[in-house]
Amino acid sequence: MNSINRRSVLLAGLGVAGAGALAACSGSGSTPALINPSGSAVAAADKKRTKSGKTHELTLTAAQAMVDLGAGITARTWAFSGQTPGKELRVSAGDTLAATLSNQLPNQITTSLHWHGIALRNDMDGAPPATQAAVRAGRNFTYRFTADAPGTYFFHPHVGVQLDRGLYAPLIVEDPREPLSYDEEWVVVLDDWLDGVTGTPDDVFAELRHGMRGMRMGEDSGSASSSSGHDMGDMGGMEMSGSGMDATSSSPSASSSSGGMSREFMLMGARSALLGGDAGDVKYPLHLVNGRVPADPQVFRSKPGKRVRLRLINAGGDTAYRVALGGHKLTITHTDGFPVRHQQADAVLIGMGERYDVLVTLDDGVFPLVALAEGKNATAMAVIRTGSGSTPKATVRPAELDGKVMVASQLHAADDVRLASKKADRVHRIELTGGMMAYNWAINGKRFDMNDPTAHPIIVEQDQRVRLDFVNTTTMWHPMHLHGHTYQLGNSGPRKDTTIVPPKKTVSVFFDADNPGQWMLHCHNAYHGEAGMMALVAYQA
Repeated sequence: MNSINRRSVLLAGLGVAGAGALAACSGSGSTPALINPSGSAVAAADKKRTKSGKTHELTLTAAQAMVDLGAGITARTWAFSGQTPGKELRVSAGDTLAATLSNQLPNQITTSLHWHGIALRNDMDGAPPATQAAVRAGRNFTYRFTADAPGTYFFHPHVGVQLDRGLYAPLIVEDPREPLSYDEEWVVVLDDWLDGVTGTPDDVFAELRHGMRGMRMGEDSGSASSSSGHDMGDMGGMEMSGSGMDATSSSPSASSSSGGMSREFMLMGARSALLGGDAGDVKYPLHLVNGRVPADPQVFRSKPGKRVRLRLINAGGDTAYRVALGGHKLTITHTDGFPVRHQQADAVLIGMGERYDVLVTLDDGVFPLVALAEGKNATAMAVIRTGSGSTPKATVRPAELDGKVMVASQLHAADDVRLASKKADRVHRIELTGGMMAYNWAINGKRFDMNDPTAHPIIVEQDQRVRLDFVNTTTMWHPMHLHGHTYQLGNSGPRKDTTIVPPKKTVSVFFDADNPGQWMLHCHNAYHGEAGMMALVAYQA
């Protein structure tokens, strides 16, 4: 069975209410009754949201498309209305979004939309099978919710590894009382890309699932004793040859043989001190800014002296990016939609699913905005032009990339969004487990059960202060994302919904349980999450 359908098989014939009822009733006898994603508690919480009275109605058509990535490169992928990233959605805080997903994907593929970072009502979260049945091919589903927290967000599927296709777009929630002063704004979406170029995300996942144990003996030239991450002794630095596959293929190109599994997509030797070691699993041929390759970049035109707000979004599947603007300092103002005490830096590190807002005052000339694929020796690039000059080369590496690089743990929440000091009512140890040897990524040693999402829930209660201790036992970093909430890093760190947990480290976060329902908690590496590094944070009824 194609992995993109795996998550929705059980619920394919159910409606949203039926899916929620099934989820609420499932699990062992020792599991307490859980709040239904479409229940009265969810409706009551939604009524408390501040609403502007304005509704934005639109249709998002998910379909196969041939997209132009620049420099003569085209890729057959899946996209919204034929473009990637999809068209930006922009609303004001308190507005209601009524977005109809029209699934026109081929081969009876199911899909959904997750509104990443938005604290919305639970049954609109778009996370099958926990909150709805995935939308079947040829069907529509309307997501209707209020976006009451201003910030930089995006949306993407939450079925299989569809995140690593072209089905994503920015969602900007403007603040009617915007406190920042700036002249212009530029939304910058970063992505690692292989779909329709060297294979498909399903090809990648099919290969990765075999783990290091399936590697051909001829390739296994070093120590293979590590079961977590890619720390495989002399294998560091090994790369794969080009695949030469048909870009439209939907079956794994990494064919099995008596000697084991060949490797087309697994990346070896990617190392980053900023990420604590192993930087990633997947070899991507392209890295994009707003859907364009560095050889044919998007150009943002402005004038010297203008103050510009850059909204940076990492929509990638397996790559952290170190972002810098040549010749400029960045003033970091927000992360994951929430304001921080302003910090100046040369560059910022952005994991998958994270967003950062930065201010820059533009100089006179032509400047490369470069996103270094952390640990992967590759870059994405766009250009800011305020005057005359030639376009920077695709291989340019601004000195700022090696300057002061800001990470989330160095930031502090702005005073008006910092959580009030309070002892945690409940503490959960979230142990991140698994590794590359068997590709058995999990939480607390248990892979998420798609057929029984409430089998091992992480229980919280309404109005509790909850502490999650992310304990990374692996040798790989993990960007951990909680749906429906923002948490605070430590006692005074930034408010976020996605944070990097380095290998062999513990990161503690706090949140107030103020949005009832059943919410996914998972690694935002598309392949780690699909392999099982997911859990359900569920409110007790």
